[in-house]
Amino acid sequence: MSEESTALPWPVVVDAASGSPADLMARVARGDSVAFAQLYDLMAPRVYGLIRRVLRNPAQSEEVTQEVMVEIWRTATRYDADRGSLTSWVLTMAHRRAIDRVRSEQSSTDREQAVAAASSTTEYDEVAETVTTNLEVEQVRHCLGSLTELQRESVTLAYYGGYSYREVAELLDAKLATIKARMRDGLIRLRDCLGVTGR
Repeated sequence: MSEESTALPWPVVVDAASGSPADLMARVARGDSVAFAQLYDLMAPRVYGLIRRVLRNPAQSEEVTQEVMVEIWRTATRYDADRGSLTSWVLTMAHRRAIDRVRSEQSSTDREQAVAAASSTTEYDEVAETVTTNLEVEQVRHCLGSLTELQRESVTLAYYGGYSYREVAELLDAKLATIKARMRDGLIRLRDCLGVTGR
């Protein structure tokens, strides 16, 4: 049962002699469609798995996975190996796309609810609460931007993607101790940025 829930909805054939992901990406950046097909088979399962955890819906997860893989093809020349691993770059892109889809779905739901509630008056306290919540979201977004890329990836995967430290370490191809250190330092910086005082 659990295998079915995470299995890819398309066949995957990986050529063991195709080269490392970084080598494949370098060829993709030069327009090599064969390399892209091999990279697709290599990365699509991880991309789909991450997106499926965020979206839950299999059909939407497939759709967003396809969008991510197309984006990889279109933006391959932007990948810079000096700024992080290919896996990290791809999974960050996938997570961003999945969150965008969640926000889009939420916006649609919010619009429907707003139309349904249009005839009722909004209490002042509800308005104040909404404004406060929006300000807090903006502040968190700003503070996330102050983290290093590695800290931001780790915190985002753990707190928005729902991954454990061990899973984050596997996704980012890093040691568990390194991820724990990134998370600790990142959360300290977030706390300081948000002005949260320890008790």
